[in-house]
Parts: sequence; C-alpha cells; structure tokens
Amino acid sequence: MAIPPAPHAREAGPVPAVDGPWRDPSLSPEARVADLAARMTLEEKAAQLYGIWVGADADGDGVAPHQNDMVDPVDFEELSTRGLGQLTRPFGTAPVDPGVGAVALARAQARIVAAGRFGIPAVAHEECLAGFTAWGATAYPVPLAWGAAWDPELVAEMAGRIGEDMRSVGVHQGLAPVLDVVRDLRWGRVEETIGEDPYLVATIATAYVRGLESSGIVATLKHFAGYSASAGARNLAPVRAGGREMADVILPPFEMAIREGGARSVMHSYAEIDGVPVAADPALLTGLLRDTWGFTGTVVADYFGIGFLETLHRIASDRPDAARLALTAGVDVELPTVRSYGDALVAAVRDGAVPEELVDRALYRVLLQKCELGLLDPDLTVRPAVLEGREPEDARGTVDLDPPRNRALARLLAERSCVLLANPEGALPLRGTGRIAVVGPRADDPLAMLGCYSFPSHVGVQHPGSPMGIAVPTLLEALREEFPGAGIDYAQGCDVDGPDASGIEGAAALAAGADVCVAVLGDRAGLFGRGTSGEGCDAADLALPGHQAGLLDALLATGTPVVLVLLTGRTYALGGRADRLAGCVQAFFPGEEGGSALAGVLSGRVNPSGRLPIGVPDGPGGQPWTYLQPPLGLANGVSNLDPTPLYPFGHGLSYTSFTWEPGPEVPTELPTDGATDLDLTVRNTGDRDGAEVVQLYVHDPVAQTTRPESRLIGYARVPLAAGEARRVRFRFHADLVSFTGAGGHRIVEPGELELRFASSSDPADVRHTVRLRLVGPERAVDHRRQMVCTTSVEPVPAEAEGSA
Repeated sequence: MAIPPAPHAREAGPVPAVDGPWRDPSLSPEARVADLAARMTLEEKAAQLYGIWVGADADGDGVAPHQNDMVDPVDFEELSTRGLGQLTRPFGTAPVDPGVGAVALARAQARIVAAGRFGIPAVAHEECLAGFTAWGATAYPVPLAWGAAWDPELVAEMAGRIGEDMRSVGVHQGLAPVLDVVRDLRWGRVEETIGEDPYLVATIATAYVRGLESSGIVATLKHFAGYSASAGARNLAPVRAGGREMADVILPPFEMAIREGGARSVMHSYAEIDGVPVAADPALLTGLLRDTWGFTGTVVADYFGIGFLETLHRIASDRPDAARLALTAGVDVELPTVRSYGDALVAAVRDGAVPEELVDRALYRVLLQKCELGLLDPDLTVRPAVLEGREPEDARGTVDLDPPRNRALARLLAERSCVLLANPEGALPLRGTGRIAVVGPRADDPLAMLGCYSFPSHVGVQHPGSPMGIAVPTLLEALREEFPGAGIDYAQGCDVDGPDASGIEGAAALAAGADVCVAVLGDRAGLFGRGTSGEGCDAADLALPGHQAGLLDALLATGTPVVLVLLTGRTYALGGRADRLAGCVQAFFPGEEGGSALAGVLSGRVNPSGRLPIGVPDGPGGQPWTYLQPPLGLANGVSNLDPTPLYPFGHGLSYTSFTWEPGPEVPTELPTDGATDLDLTVRNTGDRDGAEVVQLYVHDPVAQTTRPESRLIGYARVPLAAGEARRVRFRFHADLVSFTGAGGHRIVEPGELELRFASSSDPADVRHTVRLRLVGPERAVDHRRQMVCTTSVEPVPAEAEGSA
C-alpha cells in the first residue's frame, strides 16, 4: 500500500489547522488519514505511536519481563495534550469492577479527547489469552486446551464472546492469540500455545482470530516469530532455528491467521534469531510480513521489546537508537508505555538521526486502524450507552462479564478438551459409590483450573485481599456434587512444588482405606518463577514438580486403584508409573468450569473426546522433542536416548468404540497442482454417544530434504450417537504437502506419498492409508497456496447403510 507523503515537522512556523477533510466519514480512510497526518506536528505524530500504562507498578512483582526496570513515571495530563496512541490494560492492571472500570476508561478517553488538538481517543488494549483478562470476566480454558479440543468452530464462538465482552466496556484491541508452535515441552509458556503441530496451531488460532475480529476487536498475533524455539527452553533465550524450521514450522500459523483469518495486528517477539532481534529485523517485519504476505495492519511491540534492544540485546546505544532500529524494522507502536518513541524520538528526528519518513510510515498505519475503528469520526462516543450519565460507583454491578451463557460455553470447551490417556481395565467411569479418596495438591485449589493469563492468576494473586471475582469450583467440590452417594475424603499429600513431604504418609493411609483413589496432581500457573508453569516458569526437566511423583508412588503402593488426574500447563513424564494406573485423565488448565467438566468425565456424564496437542513424555529428560522428526530424530541404534513419547501427539481415548471404513478408491496419480477427495465412514460401534477425531497425516518416503516421519495436514471432529455412522470427506490439495526444498524455496515435489488416516501421530495408530504419486513438474508455491484441508461430515445415505 502506498503511503502518502507528509510534510516534515519544522522547528517553528504556523501550526496546521485542525479541521479538514479527515473529519468526513464519507471519504476513503486513506484520504482522511493523509489529510490528518499532514496537519500534525512531530510531537503529535510521535504521540500516536506509543501507549501509556496508567497504574503500572515499578515495585513488587511485575506482570511483564523487567517491568520494574523499564517503567518510567509519566505525566498523563501533559502527554495527553499531544494526543495518545494506546491505553495499556485499563482492566488488567488491578482488580476493578467492570462497570466502574468502563466508566473510568470512558473518562480517561474523554480527557484525551479534550486535551489534544484533534480529539482522537486512544486504542485501549487488553490481554485475552484465556478470556478477557479483567476482574469478574469468564476464565476460559487456556490455548493448550483449545488444541486438545480439536474444535475450531467452538474456539471461534468463544473468541466472539470474549470480543463482545471487551467491546462492551470500551476495549478495542486484544493481545491474542499465541501462534507459537511448541518446540520443547520444558518451555514455561507451553500452556499459552495451542500445541506442537503447525497445522493444528494454524487452524485453531485462525478460528480464534475470526471470532475475535467478528466482534470488532483487533486481534493481535503473538509472538512473531520464533519465540518458542528458544535454546534450552529458556524464556527470552536466543533462537537458533534454521531457515527451514522457520518456514515449515514457525511461520505457517501466522501466514494462515493473516490470509485466512484477517488479523489486523501483529506483535513482534522478544526473540533474537541467529543474532538478530526480531524487533530490529526488517526482513521479518517488513520484507516478509508486509511486502510478501501483504499485511496492512499494525505491528506492536511486545512489552518493553523496543527498550530491550538497548538493555538486553545491546544492539542500540540509547533510546533514540532503539527507536530508529525498531521503526526501520517496521514496529509501529511502542507498548506498554512510552520510553523510546516519545521525546527521545522527537529529538532524534529533529537532529537528523531518525528519518521522519519512518515516523510518517508508522503514523499512517496507526491512524488507518483508528479510522477503521471509528475513532476519527466526529460523532464518536467514548462511553458505552448502558453507562451513559453514570458516576463510577453508580456503575458498580451493572456489567456482567461472566453471564450464564459464557459459563456454559466455558464448560463445553473444558469438556471437549479433557483427554482420557489411559483406561486399561475399564475403571473409568467411576461407579460413584463406596469410599473415594481424593488426594493431591491440585484437588481443592480454584487456581488449579486457571492459566497464568487468567486474571486471578495473572493479577489477582498480587492483590490477596481482593475476592476472586468469579466462581471456580475445585475438582473436590465438583466430585462431591457429582457423586452424592459416595463417601469422599480428601488429603493434600504435598504442595505443588514445596519442600514439605510430611503429608504423603497420611494421604497414602487415606487411599489405602478407600475403594478408589483419585490423585489430582499438576502445576501452579504463575509468572517469572512464581509458578511451575507460565511465562518465565521454565522447567529443568519433565518430572512432576516437587514431591508429587513421590506422592503418586506412595498411592500406587497401597494397592488401591489409582485414577490420575493431571491439571497442568505442559505434559510430564509418566513412564514407570503409567502401567500401574487404573486410569489417567489429562486436562490443560480447563478454566472456571474445569472442575465440573472433569467430574463429568470421571462419572461418565461426559464422554471424553479430547486429543493430545502435545505428546506425553516417557522419561523426564529424554523427550524435549516434538513428533515432527526426520529419521535421525527418532529412536535409533546410534544413540542410547529414546525420545519416543509415552502417549503421542493426537492420542486420546473414549468410553465408546469406533470403526473407520475406507471410501471409494482415489486415482493413483495426481498432478503437483491437483486435488482430490478422500472419503471414509466413521461408525460409533459402542453404546454411548461420543466423538471421534479423524486425523490425516502425510508420510513422504523420499524427498530432497529430510522430512518428518509424519505430519498433520487435516483433521475432523466427528460427533456420533451410539450406533450412528457418518461420512467424512477431506479435500486434499497437493499444496498441503509442500515444504522448503534444497534451494530454500517452498515447493511441491513430484513423487510417492502416503496419506495416513490415523487416531494419532504414531504409525501404529494408522487406520487407513492412501498411496498416490504426484506427477508433473516441481512447483514453487508461496503464501497464496492452499493452506487448509477442508472437511465435511455428512450422514451416511440409507442405500450406503444398507450395502454396509
């Protein structure tokens, strides 16, 4: 998109008039923005390129890395006379009643409008990774649970609800979803990701983007790019990913979310890739993102990321130099608060150290987005209609961000995300009678259900005197409600990660006297070492935290059947114990209704249909890999370390049974630009309603670069009543098997392929194989390729049922 030139700011001279065509909504946004930008002084231009974080604490525990070092005092009244680009986290900084917060935000916007010459409100942004991160808002399951549900439509519905709630209180932009593909399970932010496979991440994240954008909220893709590939799984550590890993694993989710989802904002990652910090990388932020992919939205900084060019990466000499590097790369907005893009930038432009064209380029993008949001319109109102005329205290209790329909949706997503890992003897569902011992540090803690970006875990823990704001039943409470006829006793046994193991003996004694023991183990979400999972809470290995493994061993030694329930933000090694469990259920921080969902799975009220978005390791140190491995990355005779997972990506069991019947034969040859339909019939052969997840993988026997043993290229969640059959159709296009060839470009290569219909990524779980040969010339493809394997699920025609 061509950016109209703006006149350079002058040291002195007449200040341009305010009024002009930019106020006319009948004109094109481009014309309005060009006119407005030409009327701004340099200070007014720069003011549109940064945010202010009112209430950010420079003391105590921060919610952003190096917050205490990077927050400078700001004079809101003085800065707002220039206008303001963004308001940072007006709801997500401290507990505030939503109605009171909405009025306070509207008042802040009114002050910004009144103080600046042009009367342009700021864009208010918030986190929304597991729901709107605000006090009293619904806490949905974390993104890893979205991946476990394999249900894009449900995730899109959730995102739409989140967006509606944010818009209702005056928020414009949401900092979600996270599109980082898991590369090492030890990384603390695994819970924030959708999984270890780029196709699953891409399709689920794109659905979230569509849902959020449909509500009018600007979706912000995080973290572009490479962040999750940090060396040693350490937060903010250097990334040493090669070009093929970037092109084939890291970047496709961002491509899809922009091309198919319509995301309007991208957040640069903290990563440095091969020595170049992303915030200073024009090849990524301009060359790839804009020039190649055609992205026209805004690029915003991850919190303090521009300042880190000076303080952590040490490639900038001072604040103006950091601003120069970031603007040159293509970072339009400095978040969370002004540091490099304020007076330091203005002085650098006037000194000739930073070209004003860079400021104008970013300004154009920011104003264009504000125009799209209606923030340049003359009839704009900054207060939600329901709160018009109310004082802050009058608004208390008027806004409900956790209504029953939200809770019902949160429960449904939680139910669909629970993964039944093992049920060897049919101990599940539980009978719900006799004595049930519920043991473990996650059984009776509401925070066990919530990830690190849920408000109670993210902000609420820093305000211990404040109520949680939402009801979050524990699993113990939910089990007592689920099984009113059973005798349920509880013992904690040990802490999540504390040194005290004195309660293990008593917990084992309780289990020994019970008919069944439900062991509830897992993580405590937190930030920067204050938890066992979450941002900055990286793991040294994949052993269960603290003394929890010892507690589980003690429970297993009693001889009482033990059903393990895991409430975690990653998966942990279960080898050596899994074969002694009566059953095992994995949940990834399932949100405020997670207790009810898990209780329903244990009772059989809910038939589990979740599938693993990341594998479960066997040993604590032998599997930092993911399933996307070429032959040398798999178990072999040249290394004594076996990375084979205990339970593979895509694994999950049900209380019913399914058969898969192949459809009509397909042609054995297909052009390298061709497409064909692949059909199969899935039948529920059990006596319970359930849902199967059909997964389509590609295996490329011979290719010009090494390829994974198998790679997901399509999937369909298929709900089936007992005895019902449905036909599932996958539209396979040759583009779906493209990869980065020896020349460094994405290609579709002619040759043999195996398309595997499977219940997991493990070759042993392949149910049906379609072999075909791609013929014709090698094709070069780019971001305009077919990226989605479309699927349809239809009833089986009566004549087909009869022939079966």
